[in-house]
Amino acid sequence: MANINPTRRAEIGREKRARTRAQLVGAANSLFARQAVESVTVDDVVKEAGVAKGTFYVHFDSLEALTAAVAEELVQSFDELLQPGRISISDPALRIAFGCRLFIDKALTDSRWAAVAARMTAATPKGGENIRRRLFEDLQQLSKESLEETSAELKLEVVVGIMLQILRALGEGRLSSLDRDAVISAILRAIGLSAQQAESVLERLPPNTIPEKSSRAAAN
Repeated sequence: MANINPTRRAEIGREKRARTRAQLVGAANSLFARQAVESVTVDDVVKEAGVAKGTFYVHFDSLEALTAAVAEELVQSFDELLQPGRISISDPALRIAFGCRLFIDKALTDSRWAAVAARMTAATPKGGENIRRRLFEDLQQLSKESLEETSAELKLEVVVGIMLQILRALGEGRLSSLDRDAVISAILRAIGLSAQQAESVLERLPPNTIPEKSSRAAAN
């Protein structure tokens, strides 16, 4: 048996642990896409990942810890999806519409992502803390500019609630690309814009980026 440098041996161990951890997170992602988060068990996860139950506890203290890891991964994907274009927009209403549209477009191209995003965000609200904070800041700015009396806190819950339902519907293939602009308009009107203002915001969004296949086709 060839001698292995102790440093390299430690590196191989870290790489193996990282792969196994990624297997567990990937298995949880797959399960969360198919069933309610609260119904998933450790036994389900290790069976899906193809590892021993003891291996699970080497990497995670509990199922809640694994759930938090999945949520963290989703948050990172949210940020990567949203931030590059968002920071270049000064109008808060347009930023909100832009973010909603990106989430919907992503869901239309990846129904599994939509299902996991909806279920995980609903089950672990703090997992989307950065997204909620940025949205809240946009809503505060919008309220100041429009002198709207409805609190930004209430508007935040309205937007998040609508988007969770829409992501869930897209993940299940119950909505298509034809519904996207109507959804965004409904969100804008729910946070205080008039029909004319909502239409103006939609007209200023970037060109259509939806692929030819609908969410229904993507789910099949």
